[in-house]
This record gives sequence, C-alpha cells and structure tokens, in this order.
Amino acid sequence: MIPAGLLVSAPASGTGKTTVTLGLLAAFRDEGLNVQPFKSGPDYIDPAFHSAAAGRTSVNLDTWAMSEAQISERIEVAAGADLIIAEGSMGLFDGVARSGEAGTGASADLAAFTGWPVVLVLDVSGQAQTSAAVAMGLAHFRAGVKVAGVILNKVASPRHEALVRVGMEAAGLKVLGALPRNKDISLPERHLGLVQAEELPKLAELLRQAGEFVRANCDLAAIKETAAVSNLSTNGATMIAAPGERIALARDAAFSFVYPHLIADWRAQGATILPFSPLADEAPDAAATVCWLPGGYPELHGARLAAVENFRQGMQAFAQTRPVHGECGGYMALGQGIVAADGKRHRMLGLLGLETSFAKRRMHLGYRVAYTERCIPGMTTTKTLRGHEFHYASILSQPDAPLAKVEDANGATVPETGSFRQMSGGGVTTGTFFHLISPAQNQPEITS
Repeated sequence: MIPAGLLVSAPASGTGKTTVTLGLLAAFRDEGLNVQPFKSGPDYIDPAFHSAAAGRTSVNLDTWAMSEAQISERIEVAAGADLIIAEGSMGLFDGVARSGEAGTGASADLAAFTGWPVVLVLDVSGQAQTSAAVAMGLAHFRAGVKVAGVILNKVASPRHEALVRVGMEAAGLKVLGALPRNKDISLPERHLGLVQAEELPKLAELLRQAGEFVRANCDLAAIKETAAVSNLSTNGATMIAAPGERIALARDAAFSFVYPHLIADWRAQGATILPFSPLADEAPDAAATVCWLPGGYPELHGARLAAVENFRQGMQAFAQTRPVHGECGGYMALGQGIVAADGKRHRMLGLLGLETSFAKRRMHLGYRVAYTERCIPGMTTTKTLRGHEFHYASILSQPDAPLAKVEDANGATVPETGSFRQMSGGGVTTGTFFHLISPAQNQPEITS
C-alpha cells in the first residue's frame, strides 16, 4: 500500500527546502517512521542526501520528462513506508514554457497530479507580515494545488516570529514550524550545486543536527497530519531499456550522477549491475556486455584520470568489441581531453574525438529532447528521448558523427548533439551531454 505524502516547496531556490526536507526525514526516522523520499525534477545531489537521511533510496519524479503512468510507477517504491516526503525544485510554480509528458516540470504539477499537499518553506529574513502575502499568493495561484501550511525559516527573534504569525493568521495559513537562524546547519556548494553526500565526512552528524533542529522548532505531528493519499494508475508505463544483460557501471566520486530509476528499470528487466571505480584504476568487468559511464565531476579528478592506465587500457580493449556509452561527465571522459578551470589539459580515454574545456565557464542548463539518428546501447531502433543537461564545459571539438538532433524544452536546436563512433573491432562508443530520464511518450514536434 502506498502511504500518504506531502511536498516541501518554496517561493524560490535558496530558501532552505533541502535543509528542512533533510531535517524532516531525519526527525521522522528517529521517531521510528519509515519515510520514503522523492525529488521533483532532474537532480542528483539532493536525492543522495535524502537517501542518507531516510535510509531509503530517493527517486526523481519529473512531470516534463515522465508520463503520469511513469510517475505513478516510480511512486510504487514507497510501498511499505509510513509516509512520503517529496522535495520540490526551485519555486513552487517554476517550470519550462512548453509542457512535456505530464506538465512543465514545476513542483506544482507534481502536487496537482499526486494530490500531495504542499508545505511551504519561507525565508522570512528582511520581512514580516509581507511573507504572508507571498504565501497567500502561492496558496491561491493554481486550483488543484493545496498549501497545507508554512514553515518559517531564518526567524530573527521571538518578536519577528510573532509579527510573521500575525500575517499568516490573517491570510488563513497554518504555521507548522519556525526555524531560527542557524549557520551551523548548512550544506557546502560547488558549481553544479551542493557537494555530493559521499564527500561529506561528517554527514551523519549534519543529518542528526538537522533532525534535532527541525524537531525542536516544528510540529511534526501536524506536518504528518497534512499528508494525503494518492489514487494513481501505472497503466501504460514504459521502462527505460536496459543497455545490456551485464552492465559495467562506473561508480565513484568522478562518476556518480545516475538516476536511481534507470538502475531500477535495468534490474527489473533482469540486468546485472557490475560497478567499478575508474579512480581506483579499475577496468570494466570482463564479463560485462556493455559499459556505462555516468556523469559526475571528472574535471575535478583530471590528473588522476589521466594517470590510471589499467582503467584506460581496459576501457580501450572493452570498447573494441562491446558498446560503451557516457553521459555528460562520462561523455567528456570518453573524449580526447579535458581542459580544467586552471587551463591545464588532462588526457582522457580517446574513444571519441570530443575535446572539452572548463577554462571559460559557460552554463548549459535545461531539459533536452533528443531525436536519435543512431542507437544508444539497449535501443534497437532510433528513439525520441527526454533528458536534462547541466554543466559548464565548452566544446572545443566534436568531430564524430552526431548521435542525435537535440533541442531544448522550447524547441530550439542546441549544438550538443552527442557523438557516435564505430570501432574497428565491431564495438560502438556513444555519448551525450544530456542525462537520459525517459523515452518520450508524447512525441514533440521536430523543429526544422
């Protein structure tokens, strides 16, 4: 049975959603509840922290890239839990201009589809009753999205809290918690967002503090009471094709950005995952039928990746006879070289002609529709795929055959086409800058 759920959201990024979500997960878990976390939208970092706090794998739910049936199927992992807590992305109503599979990618789309009430996290620093006007606007902006209450963040003093509560009472909104300013509970950041969970040596202590902080300043019983049960259907859900029967999957600090639902789909089709660490100079398992290099931060480990000869030789031998695919960071690692932010070039695997640079940072961010011209591993025909791209690398050279025609969410063509190379031994190496989320079911029109 799927438990009741709620969605933690906010008016904007940077308000404290992740800290509050982690605190709620840790606090409820400490009370003996089995809580299933989810993340709205394309994100790798937050779900890893969710998983550590909840003790259950956090799964992405994306209304732009996934159909309603696919979202419903992802939610099935919550069976047996006591409560669902989903974290929104950006502001509650922030999405793209053109609708995708089940919406624009906005957290509000997920709330409307699932029926999960919204708990708003409001940064009230620098304002008092005005914060109630903001919350009231969010509560009444869209029919079908229910705001169950608010958690006040960065409260300066008891007087400040009292003034904010006066405004919330006038707006008819329930205050579920009031968090004083606390600089001790924060997550470090880098250019793609938060540092990965596995990189924090004191993660357990941070989560413990977050749980105690939320427990001391929020009404957990009232928050749990806001949750609602969804009535969802998985009819028509489509899995992501497993790229092979035995998948050598790079997994370490340089290659860690892989959506949990991809691995779940692969395993559901009977595939075996064979993890290996390039940074530990490990080659893909000789028994594997395909190799997959996820995204991550190879640019932060350029010198080390340039020196791991067993990994290099193993990959080059593997690629001669079997398919290899890389996403974003994995794609860059398959190329000739990466120029780091300091201008130093590090040689990569040389399986593709791609050359990239971080010397001049330029953000590439957004949803992608890929109309494949050649097949990626596991797909016997060309497909229309939905994914997401987020990196700061510039392409210096992309000489191989393009893998796909790629557009952004508005239908504009982007130059990151991905690459395809047929190897002399019969193997195929492919790569994309976008991370695959799902095959398209509602086929978008191809922009000429």
